[in-house]
Amino acid sequence: MALTTTLKIMALTATLKNMDADGLLSQDQQELSERVSSLEKRVRDHENEIVCLKGTLADVTRRLSHLETAKPPSSTNILPSRPIPKSSGRRTMGGIERPKSQIILESASFTARTPASPRQTPRGASASTMKKWGSTEETRASAGKTPRPSSAQLNHAKRSTSIGTLPLLKPALTKGIKEPTWNSEDKYIRMHLKGRPVPLYAPTNIEDEGKYDVKAPQNPPAEQLKLEWVYGYRGRDCRSNLYTIATGEVIYFSAAVVVLHNFEEQTQRHYTEHTDDIKCLAIHPDQVKVATGQVAGHERKEGKPHVRVWESINLTTLHVIGEAEFQRGVCCVSFSPVNGKQLLAVDESNDHVLSVWDVSQDKKHSKITDSKSSGDPVTQCEFHPKEENQIVCCGKSQITFWTLEGKKLDKKAGIFGKYEKAKIMICFCFTENGDVVSGDSSGNIFVWEKGTNKITKAVPTAHDGGVFSICCTRDGTILSGGGKDRKIIAWDAEFQKTGVENEIPEEFGAVRMISQGPGNMILVGTIRNCILQGNMDLNFTPVVEGHKDELWGLDVSTSQHQFLTCGYDRHLYLWDAQSRSVVWRKEISDAAHCCCIHPSLEIAAVGLQTGKWLALDLNTHEIIAVHTEGKEQTECIQFSPDGKMLAVGNRDNYIYVYEVSDDGKKFHRVGRCSGHSSFVTHIDWSEDGEILRSNSGDYEILYWRPKTCKQETSKDDVRNRVWATQNCTLSFQAVGVWPDDADGTDINNCSVSHDKKLLVSADDFGKVNLYEYPSIQPKATGHSYQAHSSHVTMAKFLCDDSRVISTGGKDMAVMQWQVVA
Repeated sequence: MALTTTLKIMALTATLKNMDADGLLSQDQQELSERVSSLEKRVRDHENEIVCLKGTLADVTRRLSHLETAKPPSSTNILPSRPIPKSSGRRTMGGIERPKSQIILESASFTARTPASPRQTPRGASASTMKKWGSTEETRASAGKTPRPSSAQLNHAKRSTSIGTLPLLKPALTKGIKEPTWNSEDKYIRMHLKGRPVPLYAPTNIEDEGKYDVKAPQNPPAEQLKLEWVYGYRGRDCRSNLYTIATGEVIYFSAAVVVLHNFEEQTQRHYTEHTDDIKCLAIHPDQVKVATGQVAGHERKEGKPHVRVWESINLTTLHVIGEAEFQRGVCCVSFSPVNGKQLLAVDESNDHVLSVWDVSQDKKHSKITDSKSSGDPVTQCEFHPKEENQIVCCGKSQITFWTLEGKKLDKKAGIFGKYEKAKIMICFCFTENGDVVSGDSSGNIFVWEKGTNKITKAVPTAHDGGVFSICCTRDGTILSGGGKDRKIIAWDAEFQKTGVENEIPEEFGAVRMISQGPGNMILVGTIRNCILQGNMDLNFTPVVEGHKDELWGLDVSTSQHQFLTCGYDRHLYLWDAQSRSVVWRKEISDAAHCCCIHPSLEIAAVGLQTGKWLALDLNTHEIIAVHTEGKEQTECIQFSPDGKMLAVGNRDNYIYVYEVSDDGKKFHRVGRCSGHSSFVTHIDWSEDGEILRSNSGDYEILYWRPKTCKQETSKDDVRNRVWATQNCTLSFQAVGVWPDDADGTDINNCSVSHDKKLLVSADDFGKVNLYEYPSIQPKATGHSYQAHSSHVTMAKFLCDDSRVISTGGKDMAVMQWQVVA
């Protein structure tokens, strides 16, 4: 009895693993995720409020202790937590008159502390509460990961997932927003983030050429950005997403962009009208028109799930379908055969409604009919190319055959007969004679004769694990692609193996989709977001590569058109922006969160989620040093301008400073900068290397002497400094990047061009923004560009300022933008 029970448990475990490999287990749990998401949002809101409250309380406690023991300072030239309000009278405390310099101030971002002060770490900023909710896959538990908090979790909760978007109102904290104010005597702007005052000190000469007006506008720059290249492909959780069109271009999507890629000429065009994750793609019989479906977006008005029908020649939109119809997102689209006058779409609601639309007239469309498809996930749905008004649909525990008669849809379920019904019918294709060939999660291939719903031929266990894709080539050969075994097997018309098969290298992952490419080439999309090209007689080579998990780290070379990226997939990529290709890739031991390239040496430093950071030789790809600073995530890392020092900002609230020697092969720890009451988010060096500037998770701005790791509290010693970089989002030079209703986490990163004329920012709403530098007006306007579908984690200029590189978090895409006048 015990043996039987054990065998049943083992069989159930294997089945669950197989379902998870097919990417459908999490979809099956979507209803539970939705119910839990609202509760999790409330918890996150409260915990993030506690972060700020703890920081404020720690600040007040230290200041009270200081006032009780310290002597009155002889000078007021100290950076306070909040600038002292000017008044003619003096305050009293406990009946004793105090000098103005001893007045207890409200807690804010500028805080004068001594390194000996006890460290207060707000536990509200733990990994479990700071996890970003992404937009390209289902929410997953992430034990041990501690990514930076986002406004997606504060304001939008589960803003977007692979099953759609559940928009929520921002919390009441955003009501009654205080306008920024200017203190002309001390020359600082006071802005508010989540109700907390943040003083930003201006250079002393700010009013030499006229009075500064905090309400004055600042025009956008003359330069603009144009999307030039998209690195990556969404194969991790999407199917039916790789085709060839009449122009000879290969069409696929990544994030919110449809890419039309000419592999021979190495060129790309982009359709950028979508507002969030694209989930499905279909080609019209004329090979010119394209239909693409998306999930709900960030904006309520423009972000409703819908399908766009557009022309691939001039990239103009013909139809926008279903904005008031679909729920969460659209998972399948297909044109009717012959003339393409009808379009089917399957939404991602609980009932997975199948709808058919008339798109025969340009700019006009109407819904013909709809019907509930299934309560379980649908993986593929298409019009039958050989039978008019016939539709085939498959998914979890189902394959169904639909007939469209007038305005009515009739459904017949597939009959398996003597064959065991698979847990998931993953994919299907159509043969030249109209038969349907399906692949399932058990590795079986079934043939369903044209015009019937019965199996006429079966190939049991054709693959070890699920069959992820089936393709009928131009010469009639059937190609099947496996998930677990990563094999592509060729079958003849009688479904006998031809003896030709190929195995995809493990580094590129399992097969997601097989498609006929230009000429006799075969295209293979993989679950690790790569596209391979080749044929069955030769090895497949990568033509598109990308990261496979959340992406945060980016830095650019100071002398070449190259840039380095790293992410939670434990991979480093060095890219060449001119050839638009991968120079090399390297797998490392742990998930990476940040990176920086040495200003003169061919080395890079990479910060990991485990508290480690490592130094890497960019020529040999060898790791030359590994250091550990606690067990919490390395948030930011930056070399000094001369390359002689390295600052490492950690989630444990410290900044660790190292001396660099022996041509970057040795790193000697100088000390640690202690004073932040929350995790360090950004670091900047002054051009002379004498001062460090840092931001933290509770909106502090502190300054440091890196050689001694002592805090610099004199505002006159820092306010006129020239900074080598502009990573800190909280600074006077970057005040214009913050929106009016910002909560402190809306801007993930900013960066200045090398000629100090332009400023680019990456925000939590999928946008890359371009401003004049310095952006010193809170009402500054800039150019905003939508292409990412997730929070944009980083944006930086290349060495000659001709391009901007941006990275998406959950969309895992790297995008290259040309700076145009």
